Amino acid sequence: MKALSLLQPWASLIAIGAKKIETRSWATKYRGPLAIHASAKFGKHEKATCGLPGFKQTLIVHRLMRESKTQYGLYFYEMPLGSIIAICNLVDVIPVEDISGLTTKERAFGDYSPGRYAWVLEDVRPLDKPVPAKGKLGLWEWAGDAG
Repeated sequence: MKALSLLQPWASLIAIGAKKIETRSWATKYRGPLAIHASAKFGKHEKATCGLPGFKQTLIVHRLMRESKTQYGLYFYEMPLGSIIAICNLVDVIPVEDISGLTTKERAFGDYSPGRYAWVLEDVRPLDKPVPAKGKLGLWEWAGDAG
């Protein structure tokens, strides 16, 4: 099965159905089943993104992030890393300039800069348990079982 690696929180946003379009700088002719892989990296930029409007409330509601009750307001992240976390269908890839009617959250969850591509995802099915896997750049073949 083809797989696509994404950084957190974007991989989990797809897995929970909050993000239905993945934006990329490149297109593909591939259409069909796609495994969503959460990359092992979860750096400062990605953690800062989790605190942005739309991200924070969505991640907390879905128990992917929680705020501590300390004076420092620390966050604890519950997002899987280095694993396949969902299976979906890639149904279309279109230039972002051809997209209309995006919700505010969908627009916030992607990079809709001119020249990029919108990968339209449907039938997202989160896995009951993340399946450890080493990701790769681009579309790659995952030989695992989504059971």
